[in-house]
Amino acid sequence: MRRYMQEVVPGVFLGPYSAASRSNFQSLLDNRITHIICIRQAIEANLIKPNFPHNFKYLVLDIADTVTESIIQHFKKVKVFIDESLNSNGRVLVHGNAGISRSAALVLAYVMETYGISHMEAYLIVQQRRFCINPNDGFMMQLREYEPIYKAEKMLKRSQQNREGQHRKRTIYQMDANNQQERMGDVINS
Repeated sequence: MRRYMQEVVPGVFLGPYSAASRSNFQSLLDNRITHIICIRQAIEANLIKPNFPHNFKYLVLDIADTVTESIIQHFKKVKVFIDESLNSNGRVLVHGNAGISRSAALVLAYVMETYGISHMEAYLIVQQRRFCINPNDGFMMQLREYEPIYKAEKMLKRSQQNREGQHRKRTIYQMDANNQQERMGDVINS
């Protein structure tokens, strides 16, 4: 099964480059894929590339599969791309060369943030659907580091939304108070 893509969460597929190759065009159509995230190293650019730029929307990322590579910098960009796809009723294939390390790490980060879960919970969910995932140790460390980052960002966003909601309520109450004063003035003046 490692040569095929698997749907790991609704609308998000993970697989190897061969899943997006010319010989698997029909499979992409059958799975209603609309967007593809292609992960490769710069030295793989001639081998791993968008095969169907007129049929699918692509996000191409150059990421080396090394323990020193910074993959965390791509987590937000991938989340935005996947969310935009899903919000437009699309479906996304995320692939690297083998669909085991780089692409798996990006999908894990997406699952973590989207569902508000830990890196280990995300790992178990994704591994149940694509058994061969195995992000390198550097990527796993960055996923652990990302967990408190995305959780803090969510808390901050909720806090800002609460403040905005309270501000809107105060504005509405202020308007109501002003309208009541105007009506009282009209009653007194008549």
